[in-house]
Amino acid sequence: MIKEARSKSAEISEEANHYIAGGVVSLNRKVLPNIVFARGRGSKIYDVTGKEYIDYHAAFAPYLLGHNFEGVNEAVLQVIKSEWSLIGSGSNELEIKLAKLLCQSIPSLDLVQITNTGSEATAHAIRLARAWTNREDIILTLGGYNGWHNEVARQVMPDLSQVGPRISEGEYPFIPSSAGIPKETKKKVHIVNFNDLDSVEYVLKKYPIACLLTEPVLQNVGIVLPKPGYLKGLIDLCEKYGAVCIFDEVKTGFRSALGGYQGIEGIRPHLSVFGKAVANGYPIGVIGGKREIMDLFDTPDPKKRVLIAGTYNAHPINTAAAIATIEILKNPAVYDHIEKMSNQLYRGLKTLFKESGISYALSSNASAFCVYFCEKRPTDLHDILENHDFAYDIAYRTALIEQGIYQFPVPCKQGSVSYSHSADDIDRTLEITRQVLKLL
Repeated sequence: MIKEARSKSAEISEEANHYIAGGVVSLNRKVLPNIVFARGRGSKIYDVTGKEYIDYHAAFAPYLLGHNFEGVNEAVLQVIKSEWSLIGSGSNELEIKLAKLLCQSIPSLDLVQITNTGSEATAHAIRLARAWTNREDIILTLGGYNGWHNEVARQVMPDLSQVGPRISEGEYPFIPSSAGIPKETKKKVHIVNFNDLDSVEYVLKKYPIACLLTEPVLQNVGIVLPKPGYLKGLIDLCEKYGAVCIFDEVKTGFRSALGGYQGIEGIRPHLSVFGKAVANGYPIGVIGGKREIMDLFDTPDPKKRVLIAGTYNAHPINTAAAIATIEILKNPAVYDHIEKMSNQLYRGLKTLFKESGISYALSSNASAFCVYFCEKRPTDLHDILENHDFAYDIAYRTALIEQGIYQFPVPCKQGSVSYSHSADDIDRTLEITRQVLKLL
C-alpha cells in the first residue's frame, strides 16, 4: 500500500505542478515523503489510497479538537442553513459574540479585531506599535516564526554558519526566508536569542524600538520553553524603554490553555495575536490588547489612525467555527482529556527512548511536543543547531509515517495531541514507535 500511495500521490502531484506554482499552495507543505491526503476525521487522516494515519501534525497545529469535529462543523452548517452571509456593512451579532468570548477568555484583551490569518494579525500589531510609539525598529526572536510579511520573513532554522556563535549582549543578522525584501526593511529589524534579556535590553538601548514581537514559547523549532521570569522581563523592559511588547500566540493560544500561555504565566503583554486553534482549522486571526493602543484603529486623529480592513474579516463561517470552538473549550473536561492523552504519550515516549539508549530530550507545552535527539532540552536556537541530530530526526519521522503515524517530516517540527486522540491511539503510537526505534 505504501508503494501504491506514493505512485498515486506522484501522479496527482505531477498534475499539480502543471497548474500550481511550486506544486502546493503553501510551499512549507512541500515535503518528502510526498503524500496526497484526501480527508481527515478526529485524530486520523487518510491518503488518496485510503491508508489511515494517526495524525500529530494537525495541519501545523490548528486542530486542537480534531479534524472535522462535529460540534464545530454543526455550528458552521447552522450558519449556512440560516442564510448568514458576508454583508460587508456594519457589525453583526456573530462577530460581537466572538469578540466578547475572546475578551472574557484572555484578560489582556481590552479590545480585539478579527483577521483571516495570523500573519495578517502580526502585520497589524507591528503597524499599531509603530503608530503608538512613533518609532520604526522592531525586535524579533532567533528561531521564531511570525508570518510571511517583509518585517518578519526571516529563516526559522538557519545554519549555524549563517547565524554565527551565541552572543550576549548582541544581535544576529536578518537572514531572509524570501527574496524581494527591501534592504531598508531589514535594517529596521533586530534579531536576538530567545531567553536572552540582556540582549533585548542592549537593542532597546541602542535603537528606537517600536515593539518586541515574540512567541512566548518557540513552537516552530519544536518546543523551546521560556526560563522563569523571562516573559515578564520582556514586558518590564518594553515598558522601561517605551516599546510595545507583543506576544505571538498563534500556536500557543488556546492550545496551551483557554487564556493562552500568558494566562499560565499570569502576565499581560500590551498586544497579542492568535490564530490556528481559535477556530479548530477554520481560517481566522485575532489581534487584541490594551484599549489605548487598539483605539488607534478608529482614532479621530488621521495622523495616528491605523488602517484595518479586509473583505473576509470575521466571515460568518469562520466566526461561527471560532465561537463553537471556544464554547467547547470552556468545558474543563476537554482540556483534562487532552492533558491525560498528552501525558500518556509523553510517559510512553520517555520509557521507549530510555530503553533504546538513544540520547533524547522530550520538550512539551501542554498538548504540543517535540523529541530532540540530544542530551538536554534546548533553551534557544543555538542549543538546537549545536546539539540536535537532524539526520536521525528525519529518519525517525519518515519511519513513523511509513507505519501510519504522521509527524511532519521536517526536523524539530511540533507534534500536537488533540481532544480526539484516544488511549488506543496513544497505545498504537507507542507500539509503532517501539518498532521504529528497533529498526533505526
